[in-house]
Amino acid sequence: MALNNTLLLIIGLAILILGGDLLVRGASRIALRFKISPLVVGVTIVAFGTSSPELLISIQAALSGSPDITMGNVIGSNICNLALVLGITALIAPIPVNSDSIKIDWPMTMGSALLLYFLVREGFVNDYEGIMFIVLLIIYIVFIIRRSRKNNISASEIGIDLEVPTDNDKKNLVKDILLIIIGGAGLYFGSDWFVNSAKDLAIYMGVSERIVGVTVVALGTSLPELVTSVVAAFKKETDLALGNLMGSNIFNILSILGITSLIAEIEVSSIILNSDMIWMLGITLVIMPMMVINKRIDRYEGLILLGTYIFYTVNVIM
Repeated sequence: MALNNTLLLIIGLAILILGGDLLVRGASRIALRFKISPLVVGVTIVAFGTSSPELLISIQAALSGSPDITMGNVIGSNICNLALVLGITALIAPIPVNSDSIKIDWPMTMGSALLLYFLVREGFVNDYEGIMFIVLLIIYIVFIIRRSRKNNISASEIGIDLEVPTDNDKKNLVKDILLIIIGGAGLYFGSDWFVNSAKDLAIYMGVSERIVGVTVVALGTSLPELVTSVVAAFKKETDLALGNLMGSNIFNILSILGITSLIAEIEVSSIILNSDMIWMLGITLVIMPMMVINKRIDRYEGLILLGTYIFYTVNVIM
């Protein structure tokens, strides 16, 4: 039973990640064919596409009556990004901090987390709050695009690397459409298998869905960021790591919870509110002095972040 659930969890996660990648590739190439700016494609299609596994898991969990997996996924992923992923990356190679990360990315990351914390004190995220999150996300995206164009910042400078199609023949267009269809199917079935096996695993192990959500599910959905950041660190290309991880946290709150709450109201348990969210806020707050002091996150700071994640995980399980 446990072995079957674990295998299905791994298979579901792999299909989810592959489905999200195929969806991004197909949708991005079609958008670029219609002469949409790579920058615009990057901060819309690519950003949403890379968050699609978390989104589908959250929607599936909310619809199947597992709100703790929905919230645990988002909160746990945010903790994972800024403690585990950032910590391991900094241990491999120091991460430089640019002014945009201090002036724009961190305030937006902290602001989104604080907004979520105060809104969910009533015990749920409803459709009105979901609309607010989506409106804030649109404003944020428009701001990034306008600022990047004003300052002549290219897509590659903010971590977006897209291959622009050089032809418009029907054969390749059909291929891109097929990628979207296959990717969408992968996301649907992968999220279904992943959520159901995570629920079954929680029952089998005798732990709460919240524990599975903030550990297994959150770590699983953060694996793409972890792999990407570690590879970049070994190549000594960590300039974009911090901004990308904080951007992921912003999207996790504003897009995933925003869209999910429009489909189904998300209940928030008191332990997530009074424990996991406090950890998320605390870790986000600790990042600021690390960014400001030496304008980079060094190895010893990476060790502190990694140690914090390990302590948090042990605390959750115990």
